[in-house]
Amino acid sequence: MKKQHITLLFTLLLTLTACSQQKESIAATTSHYNYKTELIVPDLDIPWGMTFLPDGSMLITEKSGELIHFKDNTKHKVSGVPEIYVRGQGGLLDIQLHPNYKETDWIYFSYASAEGEGDGGNTAIMRAHFDSGNHKLFGNERIYKAEPNTRKGQHWGSRIAFDDDSYLYFSIGERGQRDVNPQDITKDGGKIYRLHDDGRIPSDNPFINSKQAKTAIYSYGHRNPQGLIKNPLTGELWSHEHGPQGGDEINIIKKGKNYGWPVISYGINYGGTSFTELTHKDGMKQPLFYWTPSIAPSGMTVVTSNKYPEWKNHLLVGSLKFSYLELLTLKDQKVIKREKLFEDIGRLRHVVQAPDGYIYIAVEGQGIYKIIPEKK
Repeated sequence: MKKQHITLLFTLLLTLTACSQQKESIAATTSHYNYKTELIVPDLDIPWGMTFLPDGSMLITEKSGELIHFKDNTKHKVSGVPEIYVRGQGGLLDIQLHPNYKETDWIYFSYASAEGEGDGGNTAIMRAHFDSGNHKLFGNERIYKAEPNTRKGQHWGSRIAFDDDSYLYFSIGERGQRDVNPQDITKDGGKIYRLHDDGRIPSDNPFINSKQAKTAIYSYGHRNPQGLIKNPLTGELWSHEHGPQGGDEINIIKKGKNYGWPVISYGINYGGTSFTELTHKDGMKQPLFYWTPSIAPSGMTVVTSNKYPEWKNHLLVGSLKFSYLELLTLKDQKVIKREKLFEDIGRLRHVVQAPDGYIYIAVEGQGIYKIIPEKK
């Protein structure tokens, strides 16, 4: 009997320990600030990425393959865009300027490409010069192409970011091959990559000396990252990625680290079944924060502008699933509060703080909105 009691007590302690390791779920509340939205660029289908040129004009990617130069309240179709393989979630994706754009004139964009061996496509990164007067790309250079091609339509990624040293980072999803790509550094997919701005592999990349590794890999074990930024407050690389049913994550990306997908996860299969019992494992990084249920996050920015004092130094993330902008209050690198903003505005694809200090959001089926503080 005494042995049975000891066994029961030990089991209870294990259960309590496991429960104590679970992060508390933070419910999102609806908040109303003295800010309004104004539609700046109307009549867009799926505006995936946007970036701002020094003259205040915008470059906007449409997933369908069209690159738009919005200048003087007019949409101009940009010529010189490569052939885009539009399939499922793939198309023309993110876009960023080189950190020294005024000197280099380079823009960078990610897209689904059918180039290379095999049927289908995979995610590619290209840089090009931009002639703003004639609305055209020239000098195009493809600097990375994931392989092999596949006809799967899901999980292309892809966001682009630069760090303080002008290294180029980009994400590629695991292309619907959960049990093949994310944990294997010899394969593309389910990774965040780092290159020099001209496409060269940095000599200090973490797997540069690993046999048969894709040496552009910077971190691995990702599912489908559609948020990637340099945190302007810390200089760190932050990412978020889609989980399955539950388990969307925010991660601070560290060199050579494994973020666990699909070995560990806070999500389950879409049908409600479990694919892993593990949420923690030695050698695999824990997320900064995770959402359960999933919000389907896309795009994010850290607010540094004085135009939004209540949001300053906190994180904004778009929700595709629930059609709102989410404000995540940060304290000591932890999320302590969630708030829903502009509920039911539509599938919110991207959020960017522009050089003018205003925040712009891209909403599918509508266009680009500017968030404006209302006069009191």
